[in-house]
Amino acid sequence: MTVIVITAGEPAGIGPDCILRAYADCPEDFKASVIAAPARWLQQRADQMHMIVPIREYCQLADAAEAVSLAAEEALYCWNPIAGAGAAVVAGTPSEQTASEVVGCIEAAAKACLANEAAALVTGPIEKAVLRRTGFNFPGHTEFLDYLAMASEAATDKKSNFVMMLASEHVRVALLTTHMAIRDVPDALSIEETLKCLRIVDQDLRNQFGIKEPRLALCGLNPHAGEQGHFGREEIDILAPAAMQAQSDGIDVVGPLPADTIFSASVRQHYDAIVCCYHDQGLIPLKALSFGEAVNVTLGLPFIRTSVDHGTALDRVGADDVSCSSLQAAMAMARQMCEASVRLSR
Repeated sequence: MTVIVITAGEPAGIGPDCILRAYADCPEDFKASVIAAPARWLQQRADQMHMIVPIREYCQLADAAEAVSLAAEEALYCWNPIAGAGAAVVAGTPSEQTASEVVGCIEAAAKACLANEAAALVTGPIEKAVLRRTGFNFPGHTEFLDYLAMASEAATDKKSNFVMMLASEHVRVALLTTHMAIRDVPDALSIEETLKCLRIVDQDLRNQFGIKEPRLALCGLNPHAGEQGHFGREEIDILAPAAMQAQSDGIDVVGPLPADTIFSASVRQHYDAIVCCYHDQGLIPLKALSFGEAVNVTLGLPFIRTSVDHGTALDRVGADDVSCSSLQAAMAMARQMCEASVRLSR
């Protein structure tokens, strides 16, 4: 049985809370899933939250997957890919000791997907500051997974090809740039990178979402999409030429369009995804429309990856009102994407 692997993220944050609450809410959702984390992290949090959840741990993914497939008992099945039982966790306080284990779990899970030992990866939120203190030199999850994909033996293209997309029932937003200062965004834009992004979004909406003819909209960078160069030339020199080239390649894309109107219900309903120039241009309207319900999807990877759209919330650990809705949505989307990929491969 090929399972979906879920990482807990930062064990001192709400990642374990969300897994436990999601399981308690609907054990059926975990029938084909394995948690890539030491069972100790989940058991400790369950005890703190006064939850009784059966947790089983395996050292090999294949053994955990077999246990899930046999469904001998209703339980959370953990695959512990690190040496040892996992460092002790103080709720709300990340440590460098667990940070290296967090990275180890993510790396093992990604490599399992790259080796076709897992069908998809669902990631919990990480605490980037503590990871960086242990030598994690990546802006976030997405860049690390892209690095692992490029470094894999199966990789034929050693260039970065990822696109960050967030999706909800209301809208899908893809980003031309991800984690960088706003002042650096104009220099990061290019015709080549914009065209590559449009191609990846079009391709993965077809291959992973089952959308036969994706309709894309491209946002302008400047107010009113630059007003024909009055507020900047990025639309004229970069975005419009990239959109025209994409159209000649058979991609249904319009733009650049003004970002202040494209997210209105009457406009966004016409598009399967909106491609934005920078992080907050896309994520502010998306979270206003779908806070707690959106899913982070990494396009362009050689495997399916979804993630929650929230952070570690260190100050909320163990709270009764911590919501697991984003994790449930990420798991559901991973399952749907797996099913769409299987249908298209037949």
